[in-house]
Formats: sequence, structure tokens, C-alpha cells
Amino acid sequence: MRVDPEKLKKHFRPAEELITECVGPAGSPEREEMETTAKAWFYGEILRERRKELKMSQTALAEKIGTKQSYIARIEKGEVDIQLSSLLRIANALGLNVQLQ
Repeated sequence: MRVDPEKLKKHFRPAEELITECVGPAGSPEREEMETTAKAWFYGEILRERRKELKMSQTALAEKIGTKQSYIARIEKGEVDIQLSSLLRIANALGLNVQLQ
């Protein structure tokens, strides 16, 4: 069965339109909060995946950078808006390079 792409397009809406409708327009406090939360989650995922690749526990990583395991857990869950200095320490401990542009 062949699906007509033009008919299918009628049922889709651009992501920007949906985000604006559900969260708020770009620049609004609600949108800024959502984007900050999304970035925190994204960075946490990157760090968690790398830590797991290295077969390192949260406790071992925390000890390596001089913090608590609970802080690492909160970062990995996206519950913390991580400071740049903390991100750089964690990235270094995980053998990751961070580039600022």
C-alpha cells in the first residue's frame, strides 16, 4: 500500500508551532524555563552515557571530582542547571572535551 505524502502532510504541524501553543512563544518566561530544563536533561544524558561507557559508578565519578553521588544523580536526571565549572570538571573526569563557541 502506497501512502500519498501530500495527504499525510495535512496531519502534521511544525514543532515550533506546537511548542508555541503548548509552552509559549520564544522569549517568554515559560519557554525559557522549558529550554533550560531541556538543555539540563540533554547534558545530563551525555554525561550519563559516557560514564556508563567507562563502566564508572556515580559514586566513583563523584569521588573523582570531589562532590557527592547525589549531585551526579541530579545532574544526570536533568534536575540541576549545571555550572560551567562543574561541567568542565565532570567532562574532564570522563575524558570528554568541551568546546565553547
